[in-house]
Amino acid sequence: MNKLSKDLRYTESHEWVRRDSEQEITIGITDHAQEALGDLVYAEIYPVGKRLDAGDVCAVVESVKAASDIYTPLAGTVAAGNPVLAKSPEIINRDPYGEGWLLKVKTAHPVDLSGLLDAAGYERMLAEAH
Repeated sequence: MNKLSKDLRYTESHEWVRRDSEQEITIGITDHAQEALGDLVYAEIYPVGKRLDAGDVCAVVESVKAASDIYTPLAGTVAAGNPVLAKSPEIINRDPYGEGWLLKVKTAHPVDLSGLLDAAGYERMLAEAH
């Protein structure tokens, strides 16, 4: 069974989202996603200041198996990328919900994560896919 945090929200494309403040979120990939991709060897985060619409690609992760686009569920501006990933993308495999975060997005409006899956909803989605 995949590790999930009840404090996070999830997307159907396997990103997790944490509300950090009234107008900032952190985005990463789920344990399920990193496991499916295998050993990650590269992570490209879009540059700070890049404007994003909901559903836009905001990062790319590559493994020995494949490259995968990462999507932002909310519109905003890239506020920070995880600086550790440039030298150690494998940290995503070891700690996808902690040190393996990908980027922070600053939103123009208060963060509303109600349209995203909670942990139970994400688990149901994974179970239905198998």
